[in-house]
Amino acid sequence: MRESDPQKLDALVGRLVGDVGACVTGSLIVLGDQLGLYKAMADGKPVTAAELASRTGLKERYVREWLSAQAAAEYVDYDEGSDSFSLSPEQAMAFAEEGSPAFFAGAFEIVQSMWVDEPKVEQAFKTGAGLGWHEHSNCLFRGTERFFRPGYNTNLVSSWIPALDGVKAKLEAGAVVADVGCGHGASTILMAQAYPKSRFYAFDYHGPSIEKGREAAEKAGVGDRIVFERASAKDFPAAGYDLVAMFDCLHDMGDPVGAGRHVRETLAEGGTWMIVEPFAHDNLKQNLNPVGRIYYGASTMICTPASMAQEVGLGLGAQAGEMRLRKVALDAGFTRFRRATETPFNMVFEVRA
Repeated sequence: MRESDPQKLDALVGRLVGDVGACVTGSLIVLGDQLGLYKAMADGKPVTAAELASRTGLKERYVREWLSAQAAAEYVDYDEGSDSFSLSPEQAMAFAEEGSPAFFAGAFEIVQSMWVDEPKVEQAFKTGAGLGWHEHSNCLFRGTERFFRPGYNTNLVSSWIPALDGVKAKLEAGAVVADVGCGHGASTILMAQAYPKSRFYAFDYHGPSIEKGREAAEKAGVGDRIVFERASAKDFPAAGYDLVAMFDCLHDMGDPVGAGRHVRETLAEGGTWMIVEPFAHDNLKQNLNPVGRIYYGASTMICTPASMAQEVGLGLGAQAGEMRLRKVALDAGFTRFRRATETPFNMVFEVRA
C-alpha cells in the first residue's frame, strides 16, 4: 500500500462526510417535497413537529425526525426555546415555491432516478450499449421538467429570445415555432403565453411526456395554440418554421448532426435555430467546478447513455462546449453560429443557414 499524507486524507474524508450527508439529505428533500411538508411551512411561521404533523395529516414521530434532519442540514431553521421549526424566505424559495427562480426540489428527483437506474447504467458500462431516455424511471421525467422550468421562467422570454436577432418581433407579429425535444412542454407553454399571435408545435419521441405536455398546456390555457405530437428530432413534420428551438436536449441525441440537417430543411427562409445547452467551457480543466460536477455526473448517468442508445451514438455529453456544438451546426449545413447569451447554467446559441 502506498503511503498517504494524513492531512490530505483528513481533508478527503471531510469532503466525503459532506457528500454522504448531501446524498442522505437529498432523499429527505424528495420525501418532504412529495409529502407537502415544505409547502405546509411556506408561510414562514414557526411550527412544532406536532403542529406540522397535524397540518399535513402525517405521523408526528416521523415528521419530527425529518425536521431534525432538515435543521441539521440548515434547510430549515430551528428555535430551541420554542422547540419549533420554520422556513426562511430563501429556504421557501428553494423548496416550497414552484414558481421561484431558485426552486430546487425537482433537481433531487433527477438524482433519485440516477440511484434507481444505476444498475442499468452499470450494464451499459460493461456492454457499451446505451440506455434510452424512455428506459429511465418516471422520476427523471418529472424532475427534469421541474428542475429546468425555473430557469426558463426567469430567462426564456425576458432575455434569451430578445438576444436572438429579429426573433422577438417575429413572435410578437405571429410566427410558426417548433419546440423539439419538448418534454413536458414547459418551454413551449411559456412561449405560447408570451406570444399569443404565434403558433407552436411541440415534439418529443417520448409518448408519455407528450401526454403530460398536452395536459399542462390545457391547464395553462394555451392548449388551442400548441400542437403536441410524438416525433423525433430527425423526422418531425416540416412546416416552414420561423424558429426551431431545442432546450437542453441536443447533447442527448445520438445523431445531432442529422437532427441539425432536418432542422435546416424545416426552417422558413430567414428562420432561426435556437440551441439552449448546459453551460460548459471547451476545456475539461475549466469545467472542474461545482456546476461541472453536477453536469458531468448527470451526463454519465443520463445524457451520454441516452445518446449511445440511438443511431450514430455521438455521445456529445452535457459538457460538450461551444466548439463541439459549433461543429455540429456547421456539419449540418448551417453557416452562421453565435453565442447569443448565457447564464451560469446555460448557453444560448443562434444558428442560421
